[in-house]
Amino acid sequence: MSLIDSVRKTLVPVHNEGWPLMAAFAATTFIVSYFSDTLFWIGLALTLWCTYFFRDPQRVTPTDERLVISPADGMVSAIGPAYPPRELGLGDREMLRISVFMNVFSVHVNRAPVRGTIEQIAYKPGKFLNADLDKASSENERNSLKISTPNGDVAVVQIAGLIARRIVCWAGEGQSIGAGERFGLIRFGSRVDVFLPHKASVRVAVGQTAIAGETVLAEFGGEALSLVRVA
Repeated sequence: MSLIDSVRKTLVPVHNEGWPLMAAFAATTFIVSYFSDTLFWIGLALTLWCTYFFRDPQRVTPTDERLVISPADGMVSAIGPAYPPRELGLGDREMLRISVFMNVFSVHVNRAPVRGTIEQIAYKPGKFLNADLDKASSENERNSLKISTPNGDVAVVQIAGLIARRIVCWAGEGQSIGAGERFGLIRFGSRVDVFLPHKASVRVAVGQTAIAGETVLAEFGGEALSLVRVA
């Protein structure tokens, strides 16, 4: 293996969504360097951070269709019964919700948790509360996808946060999507909720680190665990 191949495999790709912002940071850094060395170093640090934020590493996704894969990098912040977004028309019964909170250093490219057909995409404007708060699910700006699967309807919800001010979704209604496939991105700290039928068995714990496209959140057909609502 040549040195160039080694470097190429070490470097993490940057998602296309980040290039315009990276270019803006780099151009600003170049301009302010004529006026101040301090501003140059600050601009360089911000440019490097922006590059790091929009990284988009390759992931190896399990192919077992019984598995529900994490849609986001971050920490599992909540597990339990909750009502799905009303705009998806999933009824007024609670579903199993697993939440993954992303901080500003997490990979923010979102991936589909299951294979299926996207039946509906619904955007709802809202507030920009701390995404780690439980009420952020209902009060914050969000973008929700309903995915039809052999195991029932699954909802995945992109939730804006205190710093996150832009939700991006590249998927379309009627589109088939594979588990682990990229479908969107949220800028600068946020949360993704997955709503599952209660027959799914949880395979993670609150506080556990999740990796998008790889970590198994739940499983259909396994032994179900009893869930208790925590006030």
